[in-house]
Amino acid sequence: MTPDLSGEDARFARPRGTQRAARPVVVQRSVLLAAPARAVGEVAATPDGVSYELMPLVRMTFPSSVDQLTSADITMGETACRCVLLAGGVIPFDVHSLAFESIRDFGTDDLDVDSFGFVEESTSWLQRRWRHERTITRLSDTACRVTDRITVVPRMPWARPLVRRIVPMIFEHRHGRLVRRWGAG
Repeated sequence: MTPDLSGEDARFARPRGTQRAARPVVVQRSVLLAAPARAVGEVAATPDGVSYELMPLVRMTFPSSVDQLTSADITMGETACRCVLLAGGVIPFDVHSLAFESIRDFGTDDLDVDSFGFVEESTSWLQRRWRHERTITRLSDTACRVTDRITVVPRMPWARPLVRRIVPMIFEHRHGRLVRRWGAG
């Protein structure tokens, strides 16, 4: 006998073999810095700059061939490299396939441009989707705003509450490290 899926019970019906779409975790944070946008952007676009922001919570390894994360060095839409994430800088817990949708470089020909940044669209062992949009906006010759918007879809749905807590904490930490390096704006 076929069950009656009309009315109330129809909301539970789902074709066999399909999954419910995972809900993303979206986090946005901004920080004002007492530094020129270009200087902040040039450091942020390096593996050392990424590591500085993340440590001591996490270290992100990069292949030795990667020294800049600029549009001249990266093919948009393709995996640029694989990076191992190390908790406390030592314990491996994830491998990140780093890819960029777009990069607006911090080149010297952009003197009249008021913002720079990137859109990273990556995956990892733990995250089905990791989208990191960073904009560095020039406020004056000596001040800028860094805005990060992160969209994460964990591979394991049960990890969503954990991701909802950890991602904001990591970006609060990153922005605190930026303030320590550049000063509050």
